[in-house]
Amino acid sequence: MKIWLFHHRDAALLAWRRLTAAPLSSLLSLLAIGVALALPAGGQMLLANALQLAGTTSAVPQISIFMAGNAERRAATEIGARLAKYGGVKQVQFLPREETLARMKTSPGLRDVVDALPTNPFPDAFVVTATDDYPDALERLAVEFRQWPKVEHVQLDSAWVRRLDALFRLGRTAVMLLGVLLGAGLIAISFGIIRAQVLTHRAEIEVSALLGATDGFIRRPFLYYGVLLGLGAGIVAWLLVGAAALWLRAPLSELVRLYELTLDLRALDGRDTALLLGFAAGLGWLGAMISLRQHLRQ
Repeated sequence: MKIWLFHHRDAALLAWRRLTAAPLSSLLSLLAIGVALALPAGGQMLLANALQLAGTTSAVPQISIFMAGNAERRAATEIGARLAKYGGVKQVQFLPREETLARMKTSPGLRDVVDALPTNPFPDAFVVTATDDYPDALERLAVEFRQWPKVEHVQLDSAWVRRLDALFRLGRTAVMLLGVLLGAGLIAISFGIIRAQVLTHRAEIEVSALLGATDGFIRRPFLYYGVLLGLGAGIVAWLLVGAAALWLRAPLSELVRLYELTLDLRALDGRDTALLLGFAAGLGWLGAMISLRQHLRQ
C-alpha cells in the first residue's frame, strides 16, 4: 500500500516538474483553458445572483386568500391558526378589512367612492408565502386553500410564476450547454498538450517500457499532468470570475438602486467553486486519458 502511494506521489511530483519546466507555455495554456471555463462559471454566478435578487424583491410568488364577505372575525382567526400550522406555508400576513378600508381612503381617487358606500366591502384577507415557490407546488396549495370553509377566493398569479420559473430554467440550461461545449474544448486542448508531452518524452517512455515498466506506471505522470492542468485552469477561471464580480459590483449596485432594489453581487460560493475545480480537473484527466490511449499505442 505504501509503495503504491509512493508511486502516485512520485508521478504527481514528476507531472508538476514537467508543468513548471516551461512556465510561459504552461501559463498560456492555463490562461486559455481558464478563460473558456470562466464563461460558464460566470454564467452560474450571474444566475445565482439573479435568484438572490428575485428572492429579495416583492415579486416573490405569493398566494392571496380572501374570506367571504359575511365571514366573522372568528372564522378568519381559525383560518390564520390553520395557516400557521400548515406544513407548506413559510409566512402568513393577515390583512383585516378595517385596515384595507383605511388604506383605500388614503388614495385621493378612491376616498369619495369609499365614503359613499354604506358598509365596508372589503373582506379579511391573508397573504401567504410558501416554502416551495415552484409553480406546481403553489397551484396545489391554491387548490387546497379554496376548499377551506369561509374562503371566497384564492388568487395566484400562476402565469407570472411560470414565466419566471421558465426563465430561470432557460438560464440553467444555457449555462449547462455552455459548460458542455467549452468542456469539450478543454478536453481537446488537453488532448493536444498531452500528445506533445508524449512526443517530447518518447525516448524516456521507450526506455521505461524496455525496463519492464507497466502501462499504468507510464501513464500515471501524464494523467497527473492533465489533472494539474485542469485544476490550474479551474483556479484561473475562479480568479477571473472573482475579479469580474469585484469590477461589476459598484455599477450593478448603482443600477439596481435606481429600481429601488438591493443586490450585493457575490462571486462563486463554496459549492460552486468545488464543482468548478472538480469539473476542470476531471476534464483534464479525461483529455489526458483519451490522448494516452491513442498515442501510447503508437
